[in-house]
Amino acid sequence: MNSATTLLLRSFPLFFFLIFSTPLPASPNKIPKLRTFLRDPANTISASVSEDYETFFYTQTLDHFNYRPESYATFQQKYVINFKYWGGANTSAPIFAYLGAEAPLSNDLGIIGFLSDTAPQFKALQVYIEHRYYGESVPFGTFEEALKNESIRGYFNSAQAITDYAEVLLYLKKNLSANYSPIIVVGGSYGGMLASWFRLKYPHIALGAVASSAPILYFDDITPQNGYYSIVTKDFKEASESCYETIRQSWSVIDEVASQLNGLSILSQRFKTCAKLNTSVELKNYLDSLYATAAQYNEPSTYPVTVVCGGIDGGGASQETDVLGRVFSGVVAYFGNRSCYDTNYFNDPSDETNVGFQWQICSEMVLPIGRGNNDTMFPAAPFNLSSFIEDCKNSYGVFPRPHWVTTYYGGHDIKLVLHRFASNIIFSNGLRDPYSSGGVLEDISDSVLAVSTVNGSHCLDILSAKQSDPQWLVPFVWSCGEEIRFDSEKGIENEVFVLRDREGISKSIGVSKEEKGGLEKEMTMRLVSQCEWKVGGTWALSAAFGD
Repeated sequence: MNSATTLLLRSFPLFFFLIFSTPLPASPNKIPKLRTFLRDPANTISASVSEDYETFFYTQTLDHFNYRPESYATFQQKYVINFKYWGGANTSAPIFAYLGAEAPLSNDLGIIGFLSDTAPQFKALQVYIEHRYYGESVPFGTFEEALKNESIRGYFNSAQAITDYAEVLLYLKKNLSANYSPIIVVGGSYGGMLASWFRLKYPHIALGAVASSAPILYFDDITPQNGYYSIVTKDFKEASESCYETIRQSWSVIDEVASQLNGLSILSQRFKTCAKLNTSVELKNYLDSLYATAAQYNEPSTYPVTVVCGGIDGGGASQETDVLGRVFSGVVAYFGNRSCYDTNYFNDPSDETNVGFQWQICSEMVLPIGRGNNDTMFPAAPFNLSSFIEDCKNSYGVFPRPHWVTTYYGGHDIKLVLHRFASNIIFSNGLRDPYSSGGVLEDISDSVLAVSTVNGSHCLDILSAKQSDPQWLVPFVWSCGEEIRFDSEKGIENEVFVLRDREGISKSIGVSKEEKGGLEKEMTMRLVSQCEWKVGGTWALSAAFGD
């Protein structure tokens, strides 16, 4: 039996992370944008680390699916490699590939801990690939020019993107003579969806996929509309019942003040807005986004939900007692003391992530997120497909395809499809992440696994570990070589990965030892398993899951 090689996998609060524009999610710019994590100046690659990352550009095909002359146009797609820990092609050392999502790749380098923290143990090559139309991978000019050009933006979709990844990875394997190095694709949020879909579409390229905070079930009414907002509400209510009640009451108070003479001026003054409010909806959208973002990224050690509720419940500097005063204290607690507060903060029109994903939402990523009467702490705002379609037609001249994702990636009963056809995918979710309502939370099969953390938030599990991480965030250990299996017919030795926590073997974490008794279960990961067999006298090295 081989000696065990262990690596730490952080628990699951990743996904890719929602930025809301308004409580009327029938419009494309009012549907939560998927982000892997909030941009933080501290979460940037350091100068000491940057020298390990080499930037390259691949001459990528614009259109992978047509044979018209214009389809053969190309653009330069950015990818980054860290060779530091790679064991090399001769040892069939694995390749960990991070699939970029709706943001520049530079934002992700050095902080995707699933790659950087685990590469030394697995002697893995780290590869990061930028999503087309973001960052430096924009066809024909600037991002703004590409989005304005109807012909060019038509190639801006997930199917083209995952085929880009396939081309880059095949090129790398050939160029590095790494034909027998297994590839594991990793992504968070929208990128997590891409990782799972990549494994479904290109199983001969990726041995497996890790999809963190990937809401693949939030399409085509598979998930109830109010799932997202219900979890936001639950997060705040569990943090503080009085905070929850104040927020729930505040919406009608805002409308009541707004209806008064000079009411909008009063609200502008009370909330110190940088620009005078034109409608009460502007303020409500702003607060909606703040609460949703706080819940989605309720990470240790900042815990923004607790911070906001601390301000609302009287912990803020203003010590206000009326509803509006308490709500404003929550804003101050979240942002800090400022001369004024920008109500467009969560919907920056200059942010390419906001603008780019609005196009993706209008074309194919139709996420029917809404809420009914009295089922959350927010005012009712049901998703209305007809209104959504009209807004998309007015904004981009495009007719949304609300059924396309389920048609192209697996059907409406996606769990049944995953059970029949999928393998070697790990779906991880933090249950405090509002988007976990659209995630895979139960094992589909022996090789399509769901791992969740009770206290986890969006995409946190794939970010780099910190010394300040609580114990519930670092319970998972992958053991390579703990068990060797030999298939006498095929002559294949399989190294099997077993997912364990620190106190035993468990599928769920964030629960007490007593609660865990009924949850104990061995979870065979069979990830990056290297197999060797002899075929016709010629030795070949490959990678495989399975027994």
